[in-house]
Amino acid sequence: MAGRVPKTAEKVAKETVAKQAAAQPRLLSGGNPQIPKGYGEAPVQAYIAAMPGWKSDIGRRLDALITRTVPGVSKAVKWNSPFYGMDGEGWFLGIHCFTKYIKVAFFKGASLDPLPPGASKQKEVRYLDIREDDPFDEAQIASWVEQASRLPGERM
Repeated sequence: MAGRVPKTAEKVAKETVAKQAAAQPRLLSGGNPQIPKGYGEAPVQAYIAAMPGWKSDIGRRLDALITRTVPGVSKAVKWNSPFYGMDGEGWFLGIHCFTKYIKVAFFKGASLDPLPPGASKQKEVRYLDIREDDPFDEAQIASWVEQASRLPGERM
């Protein structure tokens, strides 16, 4: 490869920044980040970081609350949504961004007390929709998360 000029540190840095910018997740309809399927902390944190606007702050708060409430919780991103579960027991909760709210899905939510407010076409699933100006009832959400983590999870 005669005549090839070695890359300077500056050029390498610019190329790295360009690759990282190109790798930023695309937002799907409703502003839901498109994140590759993956297991563990890294893909979930990538999803939360890519949540648009105020949703990212709520995502961080939800993730911290779930992690604090359920020590050793398993995490994954599937179908462009973070999932939380117990290792070997299945998934008990998922999060998804929509245009004006974040939907928290409790997969066995019909067994929670009190019931989360949102009904589903699936009889066991219940939802909590969080909008930008909604109060964040940390104690109630933590109670639902703790209850949900003790129920048999969904295999997905």
